[in-house]
Amino acid sequence: MSLKAPPEPSDLTTSAPAPGTGNPLRTLRGLPHTGLVVVLILVVTYASLQTDSFASDNNVLNILRQVSVTAVIAAGLTLLMTAGGMDFSMGSNASVTTAVAAQLIAHGHSTTYAVVVSMLLATAIGLVNGAVVTFTNVAPFVATLASATLLDGVALLVLDGQAVSIGTKLFSLGNNSTLGLPNLLIVAIAVLAVTAVVMRFTVYGRDAYAIGGNEHVARLSGINVSLHKLSLYGLTGALSGLAGLMLLSRLGASSPGTGGLTLQLTAVAAVVIGGTALAGGQGTVIGTVLGVLLLGVVANALNLLQVSSYFQTISVGAVLLIAAIANQFQKASRH
Repeated sequence: MSLKAPPEPSDLTTSAPAPGTGNPLRTLRGLPHTGLVVVLILVVTYASLQTDSFASDNNVLNILRQVSVTAVIAAGLTLLMTAGGMDFSMGSNASVTTAVAAQLIAHGHSTTYAVVVSMLLATAIGLVNGAVVTFTNVAPFVATLASATLLDGVALLVLDGQAVSIGTKLFSLGNNSTLGLPNLLIVAIAVLAVTAVVMRFTVYGRDAYAIGGNEHVARLSGINVSLHKLSLYGLTGALSGLAGLMLLSRLGASSPGTGGLTLQLTAVAAVVIGGTALAGGQGTVIGTVLGVLLLGVVANALNLLQVSSYFQTISVGAVLLIAAIANQFQKASRH
């Protein structure tokens, strides 16, 4: 019995161009986050044509200050969601942090003491969420949503339903600039940069991708999944505390409704339209940054265009949907 060798590939086969080669449009679609970038450019262009104040230096700096708090929460959420987790309580954690810090400062404690206590509390809240999710197998969505509701109530109790002012404490963080950049933006850039480096170049980040891709396989490969997940929730708690302090420094006071679920949903939307998979195993900080910028630009443009508040939520939802669909088309073309 003889075996025939497979035929040699023809010249036509070996010289065939790779899919997408020679087609500029398809090549452009294959670039990361192309759809999101296009939507962002369209929104910026339209807003600039409709109102001169949109592209002014003061307004640009205002947008960057506004998105900085969301960016810090979104950075931690990107890493957590990449590992297959979810924390819907980060905005509410920020509310509690803001309330506690404001009360401590208002009652005569030093700013340093208020900051340290608030950060430790926020980190502890994150660790509790992580323990519940990791050791009870309760779905992260359910556990953290329940935690968010609980924390919103705690924030109201701490404030006793009243706005609490901190005067000029933390003013420089929330309102001053360094080298022309708002201090809040510098903090956000630092957090995003560190998160990107961790996800891209460290074993800790690669383990997060592995856990999000397949938690069972990650455990069999020697990764301490429980400890890793617990540390991730602790990290998101700490970043929630930082975001709360940033928000407090910008507003100069803590009041009922500061932060909360609205801030959290904005961060989740930014992370999702930035390409981070809800199921885990995929996510980039670059995509999250683009998502945060898109949301900030849309909100600012609607205010400048004096769009009725009844239509603002609808408009934002429409832009998010378009961006998400464009992002999915881009992923499909790349695969």
